Amino acid sequence: MANRRTTTDGRMTKAERREQARRERFELRRKMARSKRNRRVGIVVSALLVVAVVVFVVTRPSTSVASPEELLAKATQAKQAAGCGPVEDVGPFQPRERDRAHLADPSEAPALSEYPSVPPASGPHDQIPLSYGVYETPPPIFRVIHSLEHGAAIVWYSPDASGTELDQLKEFYQDADVGSRVIVAPYNYPTEGDAGRLPAGTQMALVAWHHVERCARVSLAAAFDFTSEYAAPPFGSRPYLGNAPEPGGAL
Repeated sequence: MANRRTTTDGRMTKAERREQARRERFELRRKMARSKRNRRVGIVVSALLVVAVVVFVVTRPSTSVASPEELLAKATQAKQAAGCGPVEDVGPFQPRERDRAHLADPSEAPALSEYPSVPPASGPHDQIPLSYGVYETPPPIFRVIHSLEHGAAIVWYSPDASGTELDQLKEFYQDADVGSRVIVAPYNYPTEGDAGRLPAGTQMALVAWHHVERCARVSLAAAFDFTSEYAAPPFGSRPYLGNAPEPGGAL
């Protein structure tokens, strides 16, 4: 029975070595089984995530935007629903000789309260026009006015506006076919006082050179009805109703 106990010189007996080997094999099998189980769980979780993503994509509400033709067909009704007023000819900046003045230094620009309308539709402006596009923050206002001189149309929206209609409006004007002469941006210039925000009850203002249309609510159809005729060149076969001094100028 001596081979079942540790030898007097500290070495393991044959029985002890067999027992240790048995325990090591058992521990190895246990680790392998746990690793296999974890792999199976990972595969199942990954499969469930894939299924969840597919279900979300298939069942989420559609955010597709109507075609230009569909928007124009419902524009009259949409403008009424959005509480849009008539397109106003707000006239030139006074004195009139400064209506198209280029500012050598933007810091010398008049206060927005001196312009004939809110938002401004003409007047002294930066020497560099603003590029067309959808802006998430208020762009340099005096560059925007220069873009109007070149025949751009502006869709201003209140910074507190939100919802599906605004999301669709932004998505729609990212299309170069309809948005290459249009700027979409929030109107928010706090240092300019009341002239730096849209008038009370206005969530969207549509602007071209000397022309402004204000709406109580954001409406893509109303916006496109305006920009399709007041941006130069107009959309498709629509007539150009604007009077920009340099229609088609670079943006």
